[in-house]
Amino acid sequence: MRSLADDLRARDDAALAQLLRTRPDLLGPVPPDLGALGARAAGGPSIARALDRLDLPGLQVIDVLCTLPEPTDEQAVSERWGADASGPLTTLRAQALVWGADGEVRLVRGARDLVREPAGLGPPVATLLAAVAPSAVARIAIAWSVKPSGDPVTDAHAIAERLSDRAALDAVLAEAPKGARDALARLAWGPPTGAVPDARRDVDVETAKTPVEWLLARGLLVPASIGTAVLPLEVGLHLRGGHVHQAPSPVPPPLATVERGAESVAGAAGQTAFDAVRRVEDLLEAWSIDGPPVLRGGGLGVRELKRAAGQLDVEEPVAALLLESAYAAGLLGPSGDLDELWVPTPAYDVWLELPVARRWAVLAGAWLLTTRVAGLVGTRDDRDRPLNALGGDLDRPVAPELRAAALTALGEAPAGSAVEEASLFERVAWHRPRRGGRLRDELLRGALAEAELLGVTGRGALGPGGRALLAGDEDAAAEALEPYLPRPVEELLLQADLTAVAPGPLVTELAREVALAADVESTGGATVYRFTPASVRRALDAGRSADDLHALLARHSRTPVPQPLTYLIDDVARRHGLVRVGTASAYVRCDDPAVLSEVLADRRAGQLRLRRLAPTVLAAQAPVDVVLERLRAMGLAPAAESPDGDVLVRRPDARRTPPRPRPPRLVFEPPTASPATLSAAVRALRAGDRAATAVRRSVQLPAAAGLPPRSPVAEVVAALRRAAVEGFPVVIGYVNAEGTPTERVIEPMSVEGGYVSAFDHLRDEVRTFAIARIMGIAAVADEPA
Repeated sequence: MRSLADDLRARDDAALAQLLRTRPDLLGPVPPDLGALGARAAGGPSIARALDRLDLPGLQVIDVLCTLPEPTDEQAVSERWGADASGPLTTLRAQALVWGADGEVRLVRGARDLVREPAGLGPPVATLLAAVAPSAVARIAIAWSVKPSGDPVTDAHAIAERLSDRAALDAVLAEAPKGARDALARLAWGPPTGAVPDARRDVDVETAKTPVEWLLARGLLVPASIGTAVLPLEVGLHLRGGHVHQAPSPVPPPLATVERGAESVAGAAGQTAFDAVRRVEDLLEAWSIDGPPVLRGGGLGVRELKRAAGQLDVEEPVAALLLESAYAAGLLGPSGDLDELWVPTPAYDVWLELPVARRWAVLAGAWLLTTRVAGLVGTRDDRDRPLNALGGDLDRPVAPELRAAALTALGEAPAGSAVEEASLFERVAWHRPRRGGRLRDELLRGALAEAELLGVTGRGALGPGGRALLAGDEDAAAEALEPYLPRPVEELLLQADLTAVAPGPLVTELAREVALAADVESTGGATVYRFTPASVRRALDAGRSADDLHALLARHSRTPVPQPLTYLIDDVARRHGLVRVGTASAYVRCDDPAVLSEVLADRRAGQLRLRRLAPTVLAAQAPVDVVLERLRAMGLAPAAESPDGDVLVRRPDARRTPPRPRPPRLVFEPPTASPATLSAAVRALRAGDRAATAVRRSVQLPAAAGLPPRSPVAEVVAALRRAAVEGFPVVIGYVNAEGTPTERVIEPMSVEGGYVSAFDHLRDEVRTFAIARIMGIAAVADEPA
């Protein structure tokens, strides 16, 4: 086996599919053959992606392979690692990071190039001496009792043999002056480079005066520049006792857990999930009528976020999380008109019809997958600009992976057990050690907090819905959460101070009606609503009558409806619609001319430029909405009127965006291909490889140069059908539309209606060929050229 491509050819289809599944970037686009696949898999960018996905044992074994000569074997790797390397090597082989036959283990060269200092070890001494003057190499050889040969390369390899002899190295170090071993110990576990003034000075065993000069004279330190010296690989390994790592980590670190109780966790998660859904619905219902403006640069203003937090009775970070989750789920977006507002999308109406548990699954599922990070709201970017909710610059491509990693670590703890933060961070770092740093810790910490606020976790442990959500099944997540949601109630406690107390979550229809007729005053275990003239008028504007409101309250109140509330509803209803506004630009009409006379005399109506057309009709030079708003400010209760004279009903859901998809995600990694795609890709690779390495079988009949022999149509059809059934490629002589004969290697898929559908290896695509244009056909040999 001479190359990685040969190794790939020897693998079965399942192994190739596994490679493409774990390294999806190799599929963009599908390589023409296995040789091209091997070249792409050995390329630096693809290997860097693969290394980022490796866990700590895989990276440690790669470090070990970088210190061993090629080829090596599993036993040598295990001895130098200090643990059984069979598992990590199997993973690395499956991902084509190592290859080899008959027990050989070879690391792809691109990985060696990327891992510059494996586990903090320096380069081999022969590599370091290649940059040193030949005279210095000769002096170091003499220090090791090696007769200089005049060839610095030969001398360097002889020195390397001495440094690899543990007994010889122990004997030399036993004679080291005081301080020399301390200098080596400081470099032993990395980094291997230290500051040494005038490191390239001429020094030998006899002239060495300091511990550092003694080390330089014997090649135990090798100059890398004028001011630095490097500890060679061989010396570093000796000081580490022959092992590359201080502590091999073949298994993940244990999780430090705190028992919370499965039922307690599930109950807490259910209550929080219900609150999150209710708050999103409350806010989007309010924004259906009066949405906040979209900032010129996109996003939601700081004041508007604060206002939304006040409406929901939550802190601003919680409001930002709920808004971002709704936005990621496609429930919220810009209106798209001249004066853009943030309003619900048509998908919100569909979402409202779902059960509460299913609505939660949509929100939480969108949060889990979005690349937007709500925790960044309120911070500043690199240019010191504030980051606003629903604005740009909140995307972090690695966020979904880290959320999944945090939830996976929680899922590895026993059910009902929370995990200490430091322990969870260690577990995530073991799974993805290369994706570390301050950003990872901040995103992990934010992911845990957000999961708790959305009900994915409860009391720090993964909730029942969270486990199913992590598996990608929103239906199962909703089903698992459903038993732990608060039971909705259908009763209100009406009080004489014009408030109503909901002792628990209201059933959906009642909640919508109450929210229409009253304003939320406070939330918590019980929700307090307050009835005001404006809120009652809102219900009347939406088509409810006074009788409807009286019947609603009487039906759901435990006690008789308080008299002040009855009077409030009747008073607002009596005045509602007394004055009507239509289009002229607008007109105002009222059956009572005295009322219109008062409007004309009021200074506040001056900007409407009213004039009397009849005793009961005024014309206005302002739009209907402006007239309605101004008259309401004057203490009237006008109603909008249609051209037919009917009262216009204002529905809360009248304000919607045009249909729009969910916001796009920034793709950090290519998505994993489906099984069908993987199967097709493997088939194309096999066929392309056969075509690239094929030898045509000898033919019996004469043929045009380079083309298969002419064949009768019946023979062509029979051969094509057989190839389609048995799945082998054929070579055809094909006359194209210009009448030019060409040679094609195709893999037939179906033959019908005078045409053959086949994978064309010339174009790397599936094409349709007219059988009448196929002049000849020949099989492709199985053996490569």
